[in-house]
Parts: sequence; C-alpha cells; structure tokens
Amino acid sequence: MDKEELIHIHMLLYQVKTLLEELGIAEDFSEYESLNIKPVHVHRSKSDHKKAIFILGNEIARVLSPKFETAEIISKRMREFSKRAAPQVH
Repeated sequence: MDKEELIHIHMLLYQVKTLLEELGIAEDFSEYESLNIKPVHVHRSKSDHKKAIFILGNEIARVLSPKFETAEIISKRMREFSKRAAPQVH
C-alpha cells in the first residue's frame, strides 16, 4: 500500500475517533496519542502511519466491542497487527 493510501486510512480513522469523542462515547485514546502522530504529519514515515492505523483501529474497536460482537474480534486482530508493525517503526 502506498504512503498516500495509508495517510488516507489514517485520516478516516482519525475522523471516527473525533466523532466518538464528540458523541461522548469514548475519551481514552492514550496509546494512539502517545505516538504523537496525526494524519496531517505527512513527513512522518510510512511505517509510523501504519503503526498509528493499527493502534487507532484497535482503540476504536475496543470502544465499540461492548456494542458490537465483531468489534472485539477486530480489536484483537488490530492489536496483533500493531505488534507486528512495532519493530518496523524507528
């Protein structure tokens, strides 16, 4: 996947995060926030954005898992992907 495509996915997930926060459904995205990377940080590496996508996706799925059965499965998979991506991030 191209860096531009990853940034686009990152932006979409970031918009979901913002919506969840605005609706009061979720407030804690601390692991994602600790990465200190946003979709607008286009200068950051492809692997940085990939890790951010996996972690943010995991946190969104975690928030939604009590409401949707499949979200828990997605959360587990995203956690696995973020662990695999971690060694690639510098």
